[in-house]
Amino acid sequence: MKTINGKIIAITGASSGIGHACAKLAVRMGATPILLARSTGALQELKDELTANAPATRHYELDVTNEEQVNTVVNDIIARYGQIDIWVNNAGYGIFSPFTESTLEDVQGMMDVNYMGTVRCMKAVLPHMLKRKSGHIINVASVAGKMATAKSSAYSASKFAVIGLTASVRQELKGTGITISAVNPGPVRTPFFDRADKAGTYRRNIESFMVTPEAVAQAILKTVETGKAETTIPRYMNAGIVLSHLLPGMFDRFISSRLNKK
Repeated sequence: MKTINGKIIAITGASSGIGHACAKLAVRMGATPILLARSTGALQELKDELTANAPATRHYELDVTNEEQVNTVVNDIIARYGQIDIWVNNAGYGIFSPFTESTLEDVQGMMDVNYMGTVRCMKAVLPHMLKRKSGHIINVASVAGKMATAKSSAYSASKFAVIGLTASVRQELKGTGITISAVNPGPVRTPFFDRADKAGTYRRNIESFMVTPEAVAQAILKTVETGKAETTIPRYMNAGIVLSHLLPGMFDRFISSRLNKK
């Protein structure tokens, strides 16, 4: 078991939801969070809250679709702190709609943020970690990236891509001292659904199955401690994932319709 006590942990999408909860938990576990997001006002409020117990906490405006900004922020963090021990790729969003009604702009936007944003951040931070022969990257994917459902084709595709990227790079990093993991949450009670599900239909249908952002934050930091390759939360969703992979025909016939809650 590793510890995050005393570590520098950079978190994208830290202004709300999972990233916000992860930063607060990291402080309680003795780490110094670096808060990254586009919403600088929300980041400032969180920083002000955390600095009493983590005075070195800092925030940066970061748009993960902007390669130059990503590189500048990573370089500045390293210049100020000397290292980045943990990087959490959490920034992302979804829009739920049938494929035939999805615009190309929405499809490209989700891929640019959810997948290419992860790629840009990894490309920026990995050379530093390789030089130190130490570090851990957590890519927050989704159960949707393991088990696709109706009306989430573009979102699922972006998260499938994140999981594939993570698995492939993990093999390339063997023996380097760097760990890369995927954390796959199911539905989480966050502002994510304000954009993904504007009508509120999906939220109402799956309210009882939602997990809290605090639970996902615990799963993320537990994954850092254990070094697991992949974590799914809630764990019972692993059963559906395994069934969909082993018996896809049966899954489509008997299960998939019951998951169409959007």
